[in-house]
Amino acid sequence: MTKRTPTGAAVLQPQVTKAITEAVLDELARTGYARLSMEAVAKRAEVGKSALYRRWPSKQDMVLAALSEFSVPLAEVEDTGSLRGDLLATVKAVHDWLTHPRFATILPDLTAEAVRSPALSEAIAKTIGGPRRALGAVTLRRAIDRGELPPDVDFEIALDLVAAPVYWRLSVRQVEVEPDYPERLVDHLLRALQC
Repeated sequence: MTKRTPTGAAVLQPQVTKAITEAVLDELARTGYARLSMEAVAKRAEVGKSALYRRWPSKQDMVLAALSEFSVPLAEVEDTGSLRGDLLATVKAVHDWLTHPRFATILPDLTAEAVRSPALSEAIAKTIGGPRRALGAVTLRRAIDRGELPPDVDFEIALDLVAAPVYWRLSVRQVEVEPDYPERLVDHLLRALQC
């Protein structure tokens, strides 16, 4: 006996999911996490609230799914053939992620909410931070395989070193990144990683 393809309400239409995801990001940027409501997201996406609850059991799950779908692919860096090239591409990708018009508004608010809510903080680490760091680790493993990094490189510190300066400069200090900043940063990163 073959399984019948579900019809009607059981089918999650990708275009509806995309509209909801866009609405989540827009509402997060507009109101912040604490004031975001399922009603406002449904209204912006032009769907019923049931369309949201068919996809996610809670506001937190919905927000993290939308942010993960937006954030994680931005951490994928093509193999440039060298550690320097890969680090430069990574620094630029982190910059682009942090300066994205919607995300630049969302991140400070979400960071503050995560400080107040250990459960949210843990969920962010699991759905966004962990997958982004795993993609960063791929870059480091490639460099080890090419002989550009020692096999015993401390992945945790190396991954912190790559993203933290860009975050600190843009989000904490709120200083513009000059055109030559990525190259200068990568030069320092290579020295720090002892390459």
